[in-house]
Amino acid sequence: VRLAESGGGSAQAGGSLRLSCAASGDTYSIDCMGWFRLRPQEPREGVASIHNDGAANYADSVKGRFTISRDNEKNTVYLEMNNLKPEDGATYYCAAVKSYDCPIEAVVGARSTQRGQGTQVIVSS
Repeated sequence: VRLAESGGGSAQAGGSLRLSCAASGDTYSIDCMGWFRLRPQEPREGVASIHNDGAANYADSVKGRFTISRDNEKNTVYLEMNNLKPEDGATYYCAAVKSYDCPIEAVVGARSTQRGQGTQVIVSS
């Protein structure tokens, strides 16, 4: 599967950004998509995941501010990020895996062939 992220950029604290991730290739085997983020010298942090059936999971740090959604016909997942905080600044990676219940941990553990190249989000205070 190939994943192409878009929508990263800069925003001020309190602002919003929307990330998109389009999957192509062997998409029929994917039932779980989501996002994790990476800051320099820190481990991966799961952000959100969503199953084909629409069930979503969020990290506590983003609950109430971020919304994940997906368009199964377009094989695309979105991450609406509102009320951004400086600590949300990171490189965001889209991941697509096969997972029965699609926990955030499944997304965090995505191999290099299961994730995109990443898109950078910068949040200024």
